[in-house]
Amino acid sequence: MKKVYILDTNVLIHDPLSFTKFEENTVVIPISVIEELDNFKHTADERGKSARIVSRKLDEFRIKGKLNAGVKTEAGGTLIVDLDHVQVLPKEFKLLEMDNRILNTAYWYEQKKHSAILVTKDINLRLKAEAVGLTTEDYEAGKVNVDELYPGLVSLDVPSASVDKFYKDHELKSPEKEELSPNEFVVIHSKEDPKKSALGRVDPNDVSKIRALGAEPSPWGIRPLNKEQRCAMELLLDDSVKLVTLLGAAGTGKTLMTLVCGLQKAVEENVYRKLIICRPIVPVGKDIGFIPGTKEEKLSTWMGAIYDNLEFVMDKRHQESAVEKFEYLLQNEKIEIASVTHIRGRSLPKQYMIVDDAQNLTPHEIKTILSRAGEGTKVVVTGDPYQIDNPYLDIASNGLTYIVDRMRGQKLYGHLTFTKTERSQLAALVAELL
Repeated sequence: MKKVYILDTNVLIHDPLSFTKFEENTVVIPISVIEELDNFKHTADERGKSARIVSRKLDEFRIKGKLNAGVKTEAGGTLIVDLDHVQVLPKEFKLLEMDNRILNTAYWYEQKKHSAILVTKDINLRLKAEAVGLTTEDYEAGKVNVDELYPGLVSLDVPSASVDKFYKDHELKSPEKEELSPNEFVVIHSKEDPKKSALGRVDPNDVSKIRALGAEPSPWGIRPLNKEQRCAMELLLDDSVKLVTLLGAAGTGKTLMTLVCGLQKAVEENVYRKLIICRPIVPVGKDIGFIPGTKEEKLSTWMGAIYDNLEFVMDKRHQESAVEKFEYLLQNEKIEIASVTHIRGRSLPKQYMIVDDAQNLTPHEIKTILSRAGEGTKVVVTGDPYQIDNPYLDIASNGLTYIVDRMRGQKLYGHLTFTKTERSQLAALVAELL
């Protein structure tokens, strides 16, 4: 039985082509949603870009036929842009509110004996819909199965002789039953002696081989404190790995590892022209304009964690003032701090680019950012999918987990999920007890 899907504005912002992905079913976009998109289309952020994409695509359908009567999609479904209807919701729902007008359209279709489903990423709107007996769904396209998310580090139990051979030859043939990915890290354990182990990395050009890691690095005087940080440095310092993702909670060291390796490659070795660091300023749709001060002062408000780590690194490396050294690198364009909004539309060749807090980006946004990477650029994407501030994203639908799910198996890509926290005694106690 064919269904009627009514789309909320946030679904179209999340995925501007979402209305083409409902197969042979009918998709209804309420006129209220069009009005809301019209308010967004002049903004310079990703929300504005999504609104403009939706408008252009709808105009293509308009040329094919009358949208108010329904236009056939390539998948065999029907697309309708529908006017607001007289109120069919209970009188408690005031149609002055945009969400209620969208809900009223969905309820009108349900009352007309259609199998109507309201698709929205707004939890409260889903609750409202359930209250009047209307079926609702989150937008599922592109969602990741979190239980099967690629960790980037696995353990293998092998005969003790194989561990000895690995230490001798710095290489081991991976067991045939194991499906390993390029650049995946492997902790090799002896079956006979639990204390005997080794750490290796899958050869990106031949996944049947596990190779030993090189000498332990110490970029800008910072040494890894555990095997996860050691593995992360391996990826961050390898110029052949063009895209790296690091997942982990606060205190795992992912931001610090990324910064010191970026400084090493861009400032110390001059492999890249500059180190560029960006992150979403605030949840989708807002910008830094409402904060007083210069652009740099506004950015520093939202880049606190980055600045703290940079100051720590500068203090460790230089006797002079960390602030003075940082300002020197900024003025000489070896470091650039930017918001994600300011990255869009630029071409970024031969740069070491860090995208922090990527869990607050949509898959469409992160795809846009990665497309800015020019020739010779390395991109590192970090974040914690359990700390999402964007109200329309969750652990399964954000840009960070989306990349991990889609990029696994590519030899230009490496990933690591941090599980071990290196934090102060007080912070560790709070994390354990509170």
